[in-house]
Amino acid sequence: MNMWYVYIVQCSDDSLYTGITKDLTRRVEEHNSNDILGARYTRARRP
Repeated sequence: MNMWYVYIVQCSDDSLYTGITKDLTRRVEEHNSNDILGARYTRARRP
């Protein structure tokens, strides 16, 4: 069975970003990195 996660990240401007992933730990690290793997929205408004 494939497990999906729905997550909500609060950004530095207090906005909320919602996403889905199969690997929650990896995805949170991507959002927090300076890499292009994070969503464009969270790259502009750091979590």
